[in-house]
Formats: sequence, C-alpha cells, structure tokens
Amino acid sequence: MFDHSQAFTRNIGWLTEAELAALSTRRIAIAGLGGVGGSHLLTLCRLGIGGFHIADFDRFELVNFNRQAGASMSHLGRPKVEVMAEMALDINPTLALSRFAEGINEGNLDTFLSGMDIYIDGLDFFAMEAREQVFAACAAKGIPAITAAPLGWGVSLLTFLPGAMSFEDYFQMAGCSPAERLGRFMVGLSPEALQLGALVDPTRLDLARQAGPSTPVGCEFCAAMAAVTAVKLLLGRGTVEAAPTSIHIDGFSMRMATLSRPLGMREPAMQAALARLAGAHRT
Repeated sequence: MFDHSQAFTRNIGWLTEAELAALSTRRIAIAGLGGVGGSHLLTLCRLGIGGFHIADFDRFELVNFNRQAGASMSHLGRPKVEVMAEMALDINPTLALSRFAEGINEGNLDTFLSGMDIYIDGLDFFAMEAREQVFAACAAKGIPAITAAPLGWGVSLLTFLPGAMSFEDYFQMAGCSPAERLGRFMVGLSPEALQLGALVDPTRLDLARQAGPSTPVGCEFCAAMAAVTAVKLLLGRGTVEAAPTSIHIDGFSMRMATLSRPLGMREPAMQAALARLAGAHRT
C-alpha cells in the first residue's frame, strides 16, 4: 500500500518532516510535457508535491527520444499528457492530477491556473504566443512563474514573481514580429550566450525555421533548477533571484553567469546581443 511519508522519506534531512508534509498539499501547473516538462513533472513528484495541472496536445515521436522523459518505444504515438500522467501516478497514486489534453489556450487558461501555487514553463521554445499568454495570466493572478530553458549542455533560469518585473517588462515583445520575439526570448534567457562555445554545427540552430539541437543533459539541468526554485518558493526557505536577474549554467564549459538587466531588452548590452543575433542569421 502506498504511503506518502514512507515513499519520500529519503528527502528528509534536506527537508524536514513538516516540510515534506507541506509539499504534499502544494499544487503546480506545467504546460508542455516534452523536453523539459516531463522531467519537471517526475522530479517534482519524487520531491513529494501533491498535485498538478498538466497540459500538452502533442504525441510522442521517434525524434523525441534524445531528451523527453516519456519518449520510448512503448509510448510511440501516444498523447504526452496521458503517458506522463501514468508515469507520475505510478510514482504517487494519490496525486491530485488534472490533464489538459488540448494544451493551453485562452479558453482554458483560467481553469488551468486555478488553485495553483506555481507555474513552471515546459512549452516548446518556439511557442511564443502561448507562452506570452500564460505568463501574463500568472502576473495578473499573482502566481510565481518559472522558466528553465535547456540551452545545449546547460540551463538558463528566469523566475517571475508577483510584484517584481513581469515577463513582458523583461522581454518587451509587444509589437514585435514572430522572429523578433524568438530573438528576444533567446537573448533574454542567455545574455552571455555561454552555450554557443560548445555548438559544433551552427547550421543546426536556425530560428527562422524554428529548429534547434538539444541534449538530455540540458533538460535534466532544467528540472533540477526549476525544482529547487519551486521548493524554495513553496516553503519560504532560501533566496530566489527574480527577474530581471537571469542565471545561466553551462555544463560543458563549467561556467555560470548571473546577470541583472533592470531595463530588460532596453539594456545596451541586450540591444547589442540582439544585433549580433540578427547579423548571424543574415549570414
């Protein structure tokens, strides 16, 4: 028979018994269950989080095998939301789990975020319209929102907290073309572009074609950083750096950059990075 306190007892020591019990009452929303979203869900399950709203409209394909937690031969062609729900419930059958098989949209966003303590972004890198909508809704509802983006062999972390700089204030995407939005998202996540030093074939990174390479290492970095940040917020223990501060860790070079950009994309350094990115994609 399943017992929450026994199943997750090895977390005690890094968590107190009272904290583990508290996490069992917390609820987290995750949109996107592919590269990072599936790893977010399973990591948070094993930390003892008690409930989730999960959303994804996609199905597992062979090209997902290099990085996605639910991608396997037995899951080919199956809906990601159903596979990941089964995997999560196999870890904790007492989870309060709601599935949004149509993904997130304007029609279900209120329900998706209802009762949630935190939102964690697992959307595809190129799904900017949906991402902007959900971060705006989180800001309006006072829900902390975390994005941990897999960049090569590492992660870039941005946390948007109620009362602090918002997603739109930081990235300033209003009025931008789809290509400009992607460029701003890339630069805003990674002002120092630490990941590019390990990119051996730059032709595989093409924002115009919405194509880019990935690694499972980056996804697991994301799950770790997002989970630590979520636990800090849920338990009110430890310091969380909110936007406009970004944290980028590149595992290949073993370098880390923690940067604050109070003016967001208006910062001269950000504008220079945008110009470099635009120039690279023109050549």
